[in-house]
Amino acid sequence: MSDVLRLTKELIARPSVTPEDAGCQALLSARLQAAGFRCRQLDFGAVKNLWASHGEGGPVLLFLGHTDVVPPGPREAWDSDPFEPVERDGWLYGRGAADMKGSVAAMLVALERFVAAHPGHPGTVALLLTSDEEGDAIDGVRRVAQHLRETGQPVHYCVTGEPSSKEHLGDLLRVGRRGTLSGTLLAKGIQGHVAYPDKARNPIHDLMPALAELCARRWDPGYPEFPPTSFQISNIHAGTGANNVIPGHCELLFNFRYNPGWQAEALQREVEETLRRHGVDFELRWHRGGEPFLTPEGRLRAAARAAIAATCGGIVPEENTGGGTSDARFIAPLGAEVVELGPVNASIHKANERIAVAELEHLPMLYRELAERLLLA
Repeated sequence: MSDVLRLTKELIARPSVTPEDAGCQALLSARLQAAGFRCRQLDFGAVKNLWASHGEGGPVLLFLGHTDVVPPGPREAWDSDPFEPVERDGWLYGRGAADMKGSVAAMLVALERFVAAHPGHPGTVALLLTSDEEGDAIDGVRRVAQHLRETGQPVHYCVTGEPSSKEHLGDLLRVGRRGTLSGTLLAKGIQGHVAYPDKARNPIHDLMPALAELCARRWDPGYPEFPPTSFQISNIHAGTGANNVIPGHCELLFNFRYNPGWQAEALQREVEETLRRHGVDFELRWHRGGEPFLTPEGRLRAAARAAIAATCGGIVPEENTGGGTSDARFIAPLGAEVVELGPVNASIHKANERIAVAELEHLPMLYRELAERLLLA
């Protein structure tokens, strides 16, 4: 059994449902220290964050990952226990196999091999792990990035191991992400009997014209290297459960994924002005999950393309800014060039999550090649 496969199985067997770490970082820290890395826990609240580094000075190449996973869901939806790693037909199954314990194991093995081959390498290689990527993402990399800024710790290049690939390892390289802005809306009405609507005020009816306008709006045509901004309603709730009662309020959750053509403040104003124009009596709480970022053409993107070509059979990756969000959104504002490069994402957050064993065993070669191109070339 290969080292990376064994380590991935050890990590999957630890039920680290966010924000729990379940001993993953302690296991990884022990190995990194044995390889000569300096390790520090930068824990905030209930969240564990591990910073490990080797070398001195710049440039600083950071590998970024998370040890937490999403809940597995109903056990009966899985063909095997989600926290008992199982190999079947060339695949490794288990929660976190692709998102992202496989990448974490591969980054660690790549770093071990890199420093063993180049003990006096120029610059610094580092690994940052959190147990708060799949959850609120408050006390994880967001807080660590603030700490790095306050202590003057630079990051020049960042490789995030999120599962970015579509069909084959290396066929897609994320070079940026849209921003995320969420709203929790409470529309207020007056409860009453459905037979006497003149004595009540239905907040659902009040909301419908405004929501129809927000949903139908074309927010923008897109932005260079970004898809168009999107508005999506994710939850809506109102009523007592009875069919003869007009509800007194309606609760709504929605989200924007927006490109650099917008700022969060402008989107907030547009929504609030639309609600007021339609006469909605409302309260609205906003949460900014992260700003959009883009890594322009430069040394990191070029090195990532070259590493993929050298280790993945000459694949030329698609380069885009699609998908959701990742912790890379907290590292990019430090001035770092950031890419996301990891395994196939087809099964992430699903029952029977899996990673191809062959691609898992290939990942350390890809990450090591990238490190060598950035620090030794």
